Amino acid sequence: MKDKLNPFHLAIPVSNLEESVAYYRDTLGLREGRSSKKWADFDFFGHQLVCHVSDSINEQVTNPVDGEEVPIPHFGVVLSIEEFEEFLLQINDKNIDFIIKPTIRFKGEIGEQRTMFLKDPSGNAIEIKAFKDMSNLFSS
Repeated sequence: MKDKLNPFHLAIPVSNLEESVAYYRDTLGLREGRSSKKWADFDFFGHQLVCHVSDSINEQVTNPVDGEEVPIPHFGVVLSIEEFEEFLLQINDKNIDFIIKPTIRFKGEIGEQRTMFLKDPSGNAIEIKAFKDMSNLFSS
């Protein structure tokens, strides 16, 4: 396995492209990349996130995790604790629709992490997390 992680590419369905661009660019502060009338891409913490206009938006269900109802499906990113706190400060004064407000999950356990779940205007669930000890990212 490589020492360096490669950026991922993720395409998500959105119901309204203008609304989605405003959310990811203006609310979350992501850099907008290329776009057309049907899609727009963003720098999602070094990864490519593409919003595609779709008439079909998935309905979400939840799964209980450490006392919270975690939305399925969801996507996200793992940041350092410093990056997590910096992002949290960046969005602090924005009108964020949190599914799960910033919290600590698995406190005192191997997988202790800071996490938050956001919902974009199309209902896509986004998890931003940071492990207390990044070496525990894949620990069991």
